[in-house]
Amino acid sequence: MAKQKIAVIGIGKISQDQHLPVIDASKDFELAATVSTRGLTHNGVPVFKTPGELYAAMPEIKLVSICTPPGIRHTYVREALAAGKDVMMEKPPTTTISELDDLIVHAKQAGRVLYQTWHSQYNACVDRAKAILAADGVKSARIDWRESVRKWHPGQDWVWEPGGFGVCDPGINAFSIFTKVMPFPVFVESAKLTFPSNRQTPVDVEMVFKSAEAHKPVLSGGFNWLEESGEIWTIRFETLKGDVLKLEGGGRTLRINEEVVLQHGDLEYSAMYDHFAGLLKKHESDVDAAPLRLMSDVFLMGARENGPAFEW
Repeated sequence: MAKQKIAVIGIGKISQDQHLPVIDASKDFELAATVSTRGLTHNGVPVFKTPGELYAAMPEIKLVSICTPPGIRHTYVREALAAGKDVMMEKPPTTTISELDDLIVHAKQAGRVLYQTWHSQYNACVDRAKAILAADGVKSARIDWRESVRKWHPGQDWVWEPGGFGVCDPGINAFSIFTKVMPFPVFVESAKLTFPSNRQTPVDVEMVFKSAEAHKPVLSGGFNWLEESGEIWTIRFETLKGDVLKLEGGGRTLRINEEVVLQHGDLEYSAMYDHFAGLLKKHESDVDAAPLRLMSDVFLMGARENGPAFEW
């Protein structure tokens, strides 16, 4: 079967590190064009400054992967759907829940496929943990998500502007796992968000969650963006049976009682594109809003504290 032509809109770090190499190796997709305000292309494919220029010049391209910052995502996805394109979206999906709800409705009205990606969900360790927690219950859970903004978003000032999410941009990856594996709904009870004195989004977040479960599980989490010793992407669970599960490395390692029971490499983005291919065959959309809703509640319930200024 011939590969489907796809365009990537937004050629930043995540596109260059993940999307473009995965498309190059894909059995289902072939990169046909890029859209980049900086004029960045890949393997010599045509490059356009705006999506509108792409749609006018190459109408035969029916698929787009939108990898821009979230602030312009709603406009770009709306434009793509109106142009008759099926759309794959990087995370976080949009800056607000109402924007995402609008895109879901608009995609349905247009008869197009809309796929919201959460790459950390595409790990066998996450699926195994979900099954164990469903069977054994949850007594407690703790999220620790720490990394360096200077490493993962070097010089990208948009992450510090309203709608840029701050440390919640990587933190929402933890929520994509958390909301998938938890066997019951989780709500935000309280949150403390620390903002650099010269920035508009948080650099550190501490959260307490609650549930309606009769046994009152103890649930909490923390995000930090100034971790220079290496990434800490861990969620620890204690089951009602007394076992301790740890999802480490962003969901790529599963430990039970400190023993590694499953471990694998970085297959998340290739799995996402495989899933997109399957959605296209069935002509079905897949939009999971739960991680964004939980993150929005963190901001709604959060107490603000001012911290030291941040400089690159």
